[in-house]
Amino acid sequence: MGIKLRLILMNFLQFFVWGSWLITIGVYWFNNKQWPEQSFGVIFSTMGLSSLFMPAIAGMIADRWISAEKLYGILHILGGLVLFYVPLVKDPSHMFWVMLLNMIFYMPTIALSITISYASLKNNNLNLTKEFPPIRVFGTIGFVVALWTIDLCGFSSSENQFYVASVSSVLLGLYSFTLPKCPPMGKVIGKSFIDIIGLSAFKLFKTPKMAIFFLFSLLLGASLQLTNAYGDTFLHDFSKIGEFKNLLAVKHPTIIMSISQISETIFILFIPFFLRKFGIKKVMLMSMFAWVLRFGLFAYGDPGSGLWMIVLSCIIYGMAFDFFNVSGSLFVETQSDTKIRASVQGLFMMMVNGVGAVLGSLLSGLIIKSYYILPNGEKDWHGIWLLFAIYSLVVALLFAVLFRHTHDPNLEVNH
Repeated sequence: MGIKLRLILMNFLQFFVWGSWLITIGVYWFNNKQWPEQSFGVIFSTMGLSSLFMPAIAGMIADRWISAEKLYGILHILGGLVLFYVPLVKDPSHMFWVMLLNMIFYMPTIALSITISYASLKNNNLNLTKEFPPIRVFGTIGFVVALWTIDLCGFSSSENQFYVASVSSVLLGLYSFTLPKCPPMGKVIGKSFIDIIGLSAFKLFKTPKMAIFFLFSLLLGASLQLTNAYGDTFLHDFSKIGEFKNLLAVKHPTIIMSISQISETIFILFIPFFLRKFGIKKVMLMSMFAWVLRFGLFAYGDPGSGLWMIVLSCIIYGMAFDFFNVSGSLFVETQSDTKIRASVQGLFMMMVNGVGAVLGSLLSGLIIKSYYILPNGEKDWHGIWLLFAIYSLVVALLFAVLFRHTHDPNLEVNH
């Protein structure tokens, strides 16, 4: 099996595991367990909480002590065992701790999968910017296949979704030990205390350009959390309105939202061209303005005559996500020492899915509760999405002014 095919299989399973339960856990929570709504939000916080520290810690371990592919395999096997236990959970508070443990094992594997892919491609003298996006696209395909598998098999409200995820995770963990070797590049990279304890990646904050890049990664991570937390709920709420409750988008919101992931598979393939033509700054700006359109179209869309706006928003999501997440990981790879490759990817993941996600979740929740709850207790979705669109526009304008970077195709594309 060729190296690219091996990495394709790894990326497919990586996101198949996540897609098996991420979107449908709410249905399981409310329809199967009939647990209270106010307890559900904390389940999504487990992704952000675990990403505050685990990707960075796992990156340090992979850079200094354990081969990345072995650590990756161990984490997936442990995560699979936790997922197998989920159906035995009997109360919401217990569920929080179990899902937090699962996320502690899962979230660092996203950055590790990138590290393994980049190292394997480099070791085979393959161009990262050209070769990685067509490989990474199979991760998104895996997520979509998982969504449709769970939906079509009738597992959306069943504990079977966790068994599917569990088996997939353990299989991926075992498969990981057959992947190309990605050994630690050095025990100690310097003589300072920071180097000795494995925090060398944080030295990138000394460079103004990288500090600003990571700051805006945090802000875009908040945007990603907003769409993850509220997108499906937004469509579900239309079921409370008589004229919309029997429409396709309301009865099958998961399938409508999966258009976003299908769109990812298209936009990710354009990344090499856009990075070569425009460079990271303009590509990131495209992502930021795509977030403005993503939220703005939700503000004015509905499942009836405005369905086209919801569908277009889902299509635009592909650009918003890919041009930020995938291009960002490629950019930090070109700006860092190979000896701290895993730590840097872990740091990027920490800023996006950790700090950004937690702040986005907490602040948006407080703002919505304070200003966007109508007298009848319903959410003012039009106002909420407009607020998010304005936030994204401000972020884009600030990034355009503050981030200084000269596009060098030879560094950004041929690295």
